[in-house]
Amino acid sequence: MAFDEFVLENLPLDEPVFYLWRNAPSVIIGLNQSAYAEVNLPYLESKGIALARRVTGGGAVYHDLQNLNYTIVGKSRDLNADYPDYLHFVVNALRGLGVPAELSGRNDIMVDGRKCSGYAKRVWKDRLMVHGTLMFDVDLETLREVLSVPGSKMAASGIASVRSKVANLREFLPRFCDVLALKDALHGILAGADTEVTLDTAQQDAIDRMADEKFRTWDWIYGKSPEAQFRSSRKFACGTVELSWSVRHGLLEDVRFGGDFLGNLPAEGLAARLNGLRFDGQVILAALRTENVSDYFDGLVAEDILGLMM
Repeated sequence: MAFDEFVLENLPLDEPVFYLWRNAPSVIIGLNQSAYAEVNLPYLESKGIALARRVTGGGAVYHDLQNLNYTIVGKSRDLNADYPDYLHFVVNALRGLGVPAELSGRNDIMVDGRKCSGYAKRVWKDRLMVHGTLMFDVDLETLREVLSVPGSKMAASGIASVRSKVANLREFLPRFCDVLALKDALHGILAGADTEVTLDTAQQDAIDRMADEKFRTWDWIYGKSPEAQFRSSRKFACGTVELSWSVRHGLLEDVRFGGDFLGNLPAEGLAARLNGLRFDGQVILAALRTENVSDYFDGLVAEDILGLMM
């Protein structure tokens, strides 16, 4: 993500540049999306899958090493012409390899009615960046898991991801043994005899700083999330406990308990303790352990309330 932003805002550009790249298993959410509303965060944590936020709009996507990404950046005098032109570079390259690819909808490349690529754009001054995915042999089961958010009811004011039927390009490219063979073929078509841009040490250091100071931070990944509302309920020995809360910019708001449970103290006291905390399991658990939870809910402990929330 930092590399994309550096190229868009800092790389000297005489002509458009492009590059192909891959990520280890990760979920990339759009600029305007809620991490909490779009992503199965407990699943990501259990599997060691990274979460990142990009600087372009659109929906959440899953990357693994069998997914090939592309970025095209150039100066633009006419966005209405240059945006589709950049995309046609990719579509025409796929067609040249025998894939019946076509642009469809607002940000999809389709093949036989199924999505094989999602793309997004960003404009900075007189420059345009278009980047997207090309699913070669992505683990579709993991893709479904990471983009399925658990919980009984949820509404978010962020931009909801559009779930589409998807297709791996390997189905249409049987002669390619792996994703690297696809990368080499696309590189040959798109680059031709063009020269290669090489970054010096100072530029690489600038990208590393940008990654550390912006793209790896909690404030960027989670704190930029728009408001999302959640509700959960569970039966315990003390009765049914209902819990509702909002997450805004990564912080808990409007925490409320309800239900027919028994307890010695009003649950509003515990709700007040949780308001303002980061929506993070370890942070919430630490706060709950400073309270005697069984005072509010007969027989319950901190982990019971955490399980209701996470």
